[in-house]
Formats: sequence, C-alpha cells, structure tokens
Amino acid sequence: MSATILIVEDEIRLGDILEQYLRREGYHTERAMTGPRALELWRAARPALMLLDLMLPGMDGLEVARRVRAESELPIIMLTARDEEVDRLVGLGIGADDYVVKPYSPREVVARVRAVLRRSQSAAPASAALHVGALTVDPAAFEARCGETVLDLTVAELRLLASLAQAAGAVRSRPELLFALGGLERGTDERTVDAHVKNLRRKLGSCGESLETVRGVGYRLRA
Repeated sequence: MSATILIVEDEIRLGDILEQYLRREGYHTERAMTGPRALELWRAARPALMLLDLMLPGMDGLEVARRVRAESELPIIMLTARDEEVDRLVGLGIGADDYVVKPYSPREVVARVRAVLRRSQSAAPASAALHVGALTVDPAAFEARCGETVLDLTVAELRLLASLAQAAGAVRSRPELLFALGGLERGTDERTVDAHVKNLRRKLGSCGESLETVRGVGYRLRA
C-alpha cells in the first residue's frame, strides 16, 4: 500500500501541484486547507507524513505541529513563505523534521518527502545502547535518556544524537552529521544540523552540557 501524504496548504494551486507530483510518484494524498481540518484528517487518515504550510486560516501551522507532536512522532515538513532564520528554527523547534521555503520546486518537495520517509521508516540498526556519561542512546529501541528521564526527540534528533554518541569524544563535522540525517539530497544545507543541535541542547536538559560546538568544524559529545 502506498504511503499517504497529508498536504496542508490553503493556496489551491500550490496544493494541486504538490498533489499532482506526489501522486505521480505513487503516493496517496489527502488535502486540508485549514488548521482544524488538518487535525481532523491527521486522526482519520493516519498519514505517513504531513506537508504543513505555516500560514493557515483557523489555526496556524506551528500550532497544528505542536498539537500533532504532543501525541505523535508523525514526520512533518514545514512549508513557509518566510525565509528568516527565526522561522526555520521555530519550525524545527516544535518538532518539524524539515522545512521548505517558498517558492519551491515541486520536485524538491517530493525529494524531501522521500528522504524524510526513508529516515523515519528505516529500521534502526540493531546495536547495544550507547552510554555517554548520564546520557543513554538506544538506536534499536529508538530511545534516549538523560539519567532516568526519557527524552522526547524527533526522528532527526535521535539519529543525530546517536551519530554523536557513537563517536563520543571525537568531533563530527557538519557534512558527517548531514549524512547521518540522510540529508545529502539536494536542497538540504548545514544550517539544518545547527538547528537540530540547538533543539537537542534544550531537550537534553543537564546532559546538554556535554554537547559541544567545535568552531569551524562541527560538534562533539564529550565523553
């Protein structure tokens, strides 16, 4: 059965184009033009991924994403007309797995959908849990803990943290971390890594102190 993509876009023409390209690639699609309708379809259609516009009538995309993320790890790609970095970080901060800034190529959006689905649906490699100080990362169980506290991480954040934990004490460059995220497809840049790291530090609590920036190179999880 083909994956269902929920397109949440109030511009009819843009929604039509996205639907056309996604169906051409074999995906099933559902459409919503308002925030409340997006939540209804999310619960009814059980999509594999949500393409979520930031500016929506009834309820904006950030609030939709917050409500979805409170109950689900559904992959979310934010669609926004705002190019300011703050909007990108806010979108990622509430659990979005990627973002696309308008005007965009429909082919790029489809490529992002494939990449995010690949990351979220691929089985985590069977391996022992990784222990770095008080931090425990278990890729097989898709779980991370700081002490006894289970961390609420997105798919992308968990993959990033696991990559850092596997090389604890060593520096991971941004390109290496992009590869761990499956983010080498066209259109994804290293700022995505920076945004995820910022969110990880916040979510790790006291364990976030061990996540270090190595200026001009990348990041390290202090052993």
